[in-house]
Amino acid sequence: MSATAMAKRLEGKTILITGASSGIGRSCAFEFARTAPRDLRLILTARRIDTLKEVAEQIRAEVGEGVKVLPVQLDVSDPKQVKGFVSRCLPEEWRDVDVLVNNAGLVKGVACAPDIAEEDINIMFQTNVTGLINMTQEILPIFKARPDGGAGDIINIGSIAGREPYAGGSIYCATKAAVRSFTDSLRKELVATRIRIMEIDPGQVETEFSVVRFYGDKAKADAVYAGCDPLTPDDIAEVVVFVAGRRQNVVVADTLIYPSHQAGAGVLHRRPT
Repeated sequence: MSATAMAKRLEGKTILITGASSGIGRSCAFEFARTAPRDLRLILTARRIDTLKEVAEQIRAEVGEGVKVLPVQLDVSDPKQVKGFVSRCLPEEWRDVDVLVNNAGLVKGVACAPDIAEEDINIMFQTNVTGLINMTQEILPIFKARPDGGAGDIINIGSIAGREPYAGGSIYCATKAAVRSFTDSLRKELVATRIRIMEIDPGQVETEFSVVRFYGDKAKADAVYAGCDPLTPDDIAEVVVFVAGRRQNVVVADTLIYPSHQAGAGVLHRRPT
């Protein structure tokens, strides 16, 4: 079977995904592999290296040896781990990154000021904002070194929370608003290059996200989705791969994705349960 136009555009590329052990990041890894199974390199990073190795094996089992997968342990919230990551952690043949998917992110708690735990504030900003910016600064020199002003894709996973703040989510919303501002600024700074800066903002998606928010309380996490049909990580991954697979001249700069029952950060229709 002949490859699709999108598969041909992705072939030969090296793609780095943060937070790839679960949720949207994991789904992105599979979707890239399924879309361009002939000649692709996937660098999968997260804190849980054992889980990453399992994901790598599952991808190989599904699509074969046409996709090379490199699992690498990385905590983006630690600047020391991010700085020099490429030269320190990647074999030379893996360093020519073409696509960076800044997916790693989390939310902690639903507390309102002045009762927000300092530890929760710090980890959200260190992961969602500082981690994303540091990863971008680690990879961007690779992009800028390419001919004709540079080339490459940075795809930032934002959130509806960055557009519409809501009660009980002030810190998380602030971090995603920061991602949105950084993304927009970066696109303007790089407008003379062929480096594409793109953001994808999901609405309600069912992942481990809510379990982390409620400190491991799965019952509370499940209640978030009661009476709803939320998006899945695969839904978001399809859009990530779609924007990466456009012609070089096409920049899908800004995408907001809702499930059909949602019309805003707090506007949800729930079936009786």
